Amino acid sequence: MTVYFIGAGPGAADLITVRGARTLAACQVCLYAGSLVPKELLAECPPGARLVDTADLDLDAIERELVAAHEAGHDVARLHSGDPSVFSAVAEQMRRLDAHGVPYEVVPGVPAFAAAAAALKRELTVPTVGQTVILTRIAQQATPMPAGEDLATLGASGALLVLHLGARYVDRIVGELLPHYGAECPAAVVAYASRENELVLRGTLGDIAEQVKAAGVLRTAVILVGRTLGASQFRDSHLYSTERDRASGSESCGGRPRSSPRP
Repeated sequence: MTVYFIGAGPGAADLITVRGARTLAACQVCLYAGSLVPKELLAECPPGARLVDTADLDLDAIERELVAAHEAGHDVARLHSGDPSVFSAVAEQMRRLDAHGVPYEVVPGVPAFAAAAAALKRELTVPTVGQTVILTRIAQQATPMPAGEDLATLGASGALLVLHLGARYVDRIVGELLPHYGAECPAAVVAYASRENELVLRGTLGDIAEQVKAAGVLRTAVILVGRTLGASQFRDSHLYSTERDRASGSESCGGRPRSSPRP
């Protein structure tokens, strides 16, 4: 049998993918993070499915549930918030399944940063302003950051930063980024993106910390800092440019037609 790591999306139940919902509906066992995954999604599980809230389980207990379900001949839906590829803690679960020889697949979901950008009605990559997005977090006591991934180093790039799991440390984040971005750099915080209680805060690096504290935001929030958040005067992209050669039917790369592959 197979374990399916399914991205449940950022919060709204209807943001799970069609593939994710179909997979969930076919699994006899579902492990889900009760504090993060919307309960409405559990209605997609088949009648009589075993539902396991992992909010209070450690990794050993989760491993036992997955292996036991596999040995009993059941497919397992392992629901994770957002997308499994980012800050989901699936890597260690996969490693343990590999050790047991238990097969698994990954069904991607809508990540929190994408839901935050949608709430802000912003494209995070804007021509001539910013073409790089860095997804990161800050060091905490439990999980330190690898060497070279501190905010001072990442901030030196000037790229748009998307910080997860950092709302309660907003003063520290602002302090480390101010030397690189300046107090007038656009900043935003989106809490509970896509949910009914979604909260959007817009401002600058100089005032966003006070907004966060005044709103009482401590968790389930994404912090965004970068010039593209406030960009209004920028060149249109080449994708739809009137100067682009569409007659050849080829995509362009760097302003020149891309060569077609040889048969």
